Amino acid sequence: MKSINAAVIATGLVLAMGGSAFAQDATKGKSTFNQCMACHRIGPDAKALVGPPLTDVIGRTAGTFAGFAYSNLMKDAGAAGLVWTDQEIVDYLVNPSAYLKKFLTDKGKADKATGSSKMVYMLANEDQRKNVVAYVATFSTKK
Repeated sequence: MKSINAAVIATGLVLAMGGSAFAQDATKGKSTFNQCMACHRIGPDAKALVGPPLTDVIGRTAGTFAGFAYSNLMKDAGAAGLVWTDQEIVDYLVNPSAYLKKFLTDKGKADKATGSSKMVYMLANEDQRKNVVAYVATFSTKK
């Protein structure tokens, strides 16, 4: 009974602090994010490069950073209601184009699930994906 109560309390603390329920390490995520720096920037003065800045991406509707030329696939996913959460980003990083196509198909927009995302980078390792998201979250005001 004590272990059940401890688990409930620990889960409650994680949720109360606004954190995710999955293990994450922002310090390790910063190291992995260095791979993302080929296309993305993050921080208060971040500018678009090959990809949009990732400052405040959590809570942002997909494909809506002003002035960035997104793929039609990304814009259509945003129009269909994709808003970036920690978990959405973790899932997206496995295979960006496949993720967006599945999202659109699941939303009944299979006719829009064509083309590809501009993001060709994929991050297979789940812990690395979670850690990158934890790092990106440190630059997000919406969680």
